[in-house]
Amino acid sequence: DPDEVLRFQGYKRGTDTPSPDVRALFDEALAEGTRLMAPRAVLRWLPVERRGPDVLEAAGVVLTIPAIGERWGAIEHLAAAVCTIGEALERRVAELWEARELPLASMLDSVGSGAVESLAEYVNDVLCAQGLAAGLRVTNRISPGYADWDVAEQQALFRLCHGGPAGVSLNAASFMTPGKSISLLVGAFFG
Repeated sequence: DPDEVLRFQGYKRGTDTPSPDVRALFDEALAEGTRLMAPRAVLRWLPVERRGPDVLEAAGVVLTIPAIGERWGAIEHLAAAVCTIGEALERRVAELWEARELPLASMLDSVGSGAVESLAEYVNDVLCAQGLAAGLRVTNRISPGYADWDVAEQQALFRLCHGGPAGVSLNAASFMTPGKSISLLVGAFFG
């Protein structure tokens, strides 16, 4: 989504109009980014074993998510996913920074950020479609580090759905590599 990429560049949708030079830079970064991206995702559906106001448990893994009971209600299933666009785009951004090609490096990085967000939305849509096919209603997605969910919970999410098959690893500080990766969780219930 060009508007999403430009938002990462600081443009406000509907009020800021990029110059022709910026649009040309966007087009160049998009073409290069498209060649470099290798989108992958892994996902796993699990029955919920226990739930509470701030806790969900599935497959023996406890997730501590503030106010999840209030947000999602009495869910019966979880779907965890990890998605990435791969590491080639990040390597190219680093090369461009090193070569002092700063405008293109910045725009390409924003293209990568927009792309992984689009991939996460696509994965979320797939989960919703799978849920609907099984007669389930699917909640909105959440990710560690957002909505008061501690980023350290990434460790627990990876125990539910390891990112390895998608080429994503997690370090002790809960940082994913490649960096253009998103993990997410949705709930589902019959209804």
